[in-house]
Amino acid sequence: MTTMSASDPVLVDSSGWLEFITSDTKAGLFDPYIRREGGRPIIVPTIVLYEVRKVLLLRKAAPVADRFLSQALLHTVVPIDQDIALSAASISVQSGLAMADALLYATAEKFGAELVTSDVHFKGLPRVTLL
Repeated sequence: MTTMSASDPVLVDSSGWLEFITSDTKAGLFDPYIRREGGRPIIVPTIVLYEVRKVLLLRKAAPVADRFLSQALLHTVVPIDQDIALSAASISVQSGLAMADALLYATAEKFGAELVTSDVHFKGLPRVTLL
């Protein structure tokens, strides 16, 4: 496994943001990755904006969804571009990751980011921290 440095960006996936923003059982584990004031840069793929907001709105938690956006938009938001999409397709075929997970992993790879998640689908992949 590659050792992360203080300057490497971090990408917290949707599961992590949901844990953090709803103060769920693993919130404390994700807290150091999301609250890194002056620390490592945080990248937020647009698919994370979609997934987290959708889940929160389905839970009838619009104020929480707004709080999530106010925090997430403080960081570098990354759209899905053609490079990420094409890389994700290859990753999905090679690893068996579903589309959204492959897009997240491809985004992390493109930016040299550590992917922080509680999703076991990422288990064993390089530069993934499973909480």
